[in-house]
This record gives sequence, structure tokens and C-alpha cells, in this order.
Amino acid sequence: MSGPNFDGGFDILTCEDDNEEHPPYPPSNHGSRSNVWRVSMLNVARGNLSAVVLAVLAVVLLIVDISLGAHYNNLTDTHLTAEDVEQIRSEPTFLEDSSKNVTTTMQEAQKQLDSEMSSQKETNWELEHQNKRQTDYKVQIDKMKKDIASMRTHLPMIVGGCRHCPPGWILMNSVCYYYSFSESAGLKTWNKARDFCKMHGGDLAVIDSKDKENATVKILLNNEDLSKPLNGFWIGLRDSDQEGTWKWLNGTVLVEGYWNDGEPNDANDEDCAAVYAKKNIFKAWNDFTCGATMKWICEKTPTSTS
Repeated sequence: MSGPNFDGGFDILTCEDDNEEHPPYPPSNHGSRSNVWRVSMLNVARGNLSAVVLAVLAVVLLIVDISLGAHYNNLTDTHLTAEDVEQIRSEPTFLEDSSKNVTTTMQEAQKQLDSEMSSQKETNWELEHQNKRQTDYKVQIDKMKKDIASMRTHLPMIVGGCRHCPPGWILMNSVCYYYSFSESAGLKTWNKARDFCKMHGGDLAVIDSKDKENATVKILLNNEDLSKPLNGFWIGLRDSDQEGTWKWLNGTVLVEGYWNDGEPNDANDEDCAAVYAKKNIFKAWNDFTCGATMKWICEKTPTSTS
């Protein structure tokens, strides 16, 4: 095998192996060396161009940086003082402190509101309790008034001695009442019924209060056969003197009536009143012609035994 030739070229390169010959490697020529030089120069040119571009960019960036710095200094010198800058820097701290103060104030206000709500709830409880006590007091006062009224009705009996009613009459609130429940009593016109009451020292009943109305109707309900047609009971009320002006036999004008629906209607010259055994005591009266025959209720003062 022959070695290289240092004159820039290569001799024929041969290899011998097992006495076999190989074709020689073609020697380099002048054209190949020229191409290598051109490639090297192109790489150098590219490197120089990159360096120039980088240098230009660096200069541009430097100019921009200088311009921005000058603009900032100019802006600072023109619009903001050092005090303004310091105030701007302290603004976040001020806002944070203000936010904390607002939060604290809101928390205190919420606590105050909760306290007021709790106090209001207790006040409502006390008000409810007082309202209940007031209702209880009213009930007690009403009961006391009724007791006083009852005692007043018995006062004449205490002053005048023990009093009683004749047989067949009922003593109620210091007044004797007669109800013509018996079949033997029959039925009478309003005037005949009044004559009967007068003959026994009384007159037709005056029912001028709710308590009297309630007591009268209860007695009727307890003694009348409700499975049969109801009978009316004459009472001492009429409007024969002036149509529409109902007066009791004691001369007082009717203030509160307990008429049935549609009554009084003065149909067929109905000038006298009768009471019925109705569960609704506020709708227990009807007006009738005084010549109709019905049962009746008398009242009179008890007699004294002293």
C-alpha cells in the first residue's frame, strides 16, 4: 500500500488482502478544492452578516431604551413630584387599611344588628305575654261584671226579704216568668194572652237584652218538642202605634232585635211579635197579625214572704 503524496493530491490507494486487487480510489482534482473554498467563504459571509444584524438590533434596542428613559424622566418631571410618587406608593397601604376599617365597622354593625334583633325578639315575647294577660284580665273583668249584675238582681230580694213565684212560674234573675207549655192552656191571640198575664199580676214578657233572649230561648228549647212544628210564643212587643217602630209594653223602643231572616215584613198587617225555639237565638223572632193564636210568655215581680 502506497502512502499519501503531500503535494496536495493523492496517489493511487491500493489494498491487498489474500492477494486480491481492488480498483484504486479516484484521486481528487482541482475542481473539488475550489468547491471547498467557496463553501468556506460563504459560511464566513453568513457569519459576518449575522453579526452585523445583531449589532444593528442592539443599537436599536439601546436607542429605544434611552428614549423610554428620557420619556419617563420627562413625564416624572412634568406631572409627578416626589411627594406624588410617594403618595402613589403609599396608596395601596392606605386602601388596605381602609378596607380593614370598613370590614371591622361592618362586623361591629352586624353585631349591633344581631343584638338589636335579639332584643326585639325578647320585646315581642313580652308583648305577646302582656297581650295574653290583657285577654285574661278582660275575661276576669267580664266575669266580675256579670257577677255584679247578678248580685244587683238579687239585691231587692235581700232588702225586701225572701221572694217567690206562684206555682207554674219560673224565678229567673229576680223575675217570675210563665210559659204556657201545657196543652190545657191552649192558644190565645196577642190581646187574650196579655189579658191572662194581667189577670195574674203581670204582663207579656219584655226581652230587652241578649241575656234575657238567651235564657228565654234555652227554656223553650228544653221544653218544646222539636220534632213537631214549632209554636210561637207571644212577647210584649208590637208596632201597632206606628208602623215600623217597635215598642215594648214598658214604653221603651226596641234597640236590638233578634228577628229571623226577612223579618219583620209586616205581611197582612203583622204588628205583634213572637219568639220561637231556635238554636240560633239571634234569629228567633217573627212578626204576626195580632189576631193569630199562639202560646205566650208572662212576667211579673216575685211576691215577698217577709
